[in-house]
Amino acid sequence: MTLSPSDPAGRKAALRAQALARRDALAIDDRLIWDEAVCERTLALLDEVAAPLRDESASVIVSAYWPMGSEADPRPILEALHARDVALCLPAIVDRRMIFRRWAPWEPIAPGGFGTLVPEAHRPEVTPTIVLAPLLAFDRRGYRIGYGKGYYDAALARLGPVASIGIAYARQEIDAVPDEPHDRRLGWVVTESEAIACG
Repeated sequence: MTLSPSDPAGRKAALRAQALARRDALAIDDRLIWDEAVCERTLALLDEVAAPLRDESASVIVSAYWPMGSEADPRPILEALHARDVALCLPAIVDRRMIFRRWAPWEPIAPGGFGTLVPEAHRPEVTPTIVLAPLLAFDRRGYRIGYGKGYYDAALARLGPVASIGIAYARQEIDAVPDEPHDRRLGWVVTESEAIACG
């Protein structure tokens, strides 16, 4: 079956399957080493572009995600930020909408659907100022391929001016992600090799 160049959704679906298989094939020993480098680069990027993190009076809330399968693991980043007294949250899907609930490392976590783990339902909903997002594939313009539900795109559109950072491995980069009008570009993508300013 040949996909039309004017069918970005169809091309994206094909790329999604390829990207997931490619990421799943990465050796876990490599991923564990890369996760350490991703953590270091992400913290350095946050120090550079999120100056409010240095200002105790600023209201900064960083959202990340609980990793599924072969996703790059942001938990060491969250632990390091928690040690700096930075407020944290994780996403949860409620009524087909992504919300963000306060959370800190070692607090309880519950099944959230789609194979995810999320903060317990009684945790307060907050608005993050920095979002660390998972992905299956990305390009240097900042477009990402996720799991196809559009939750992150909708959340980023709703949040407005927020620093968005994709967390990935270098081998997840592709030449171009087919983009649609509803897609939201990431501001940066951090891999074990570099921090990419997108756009």
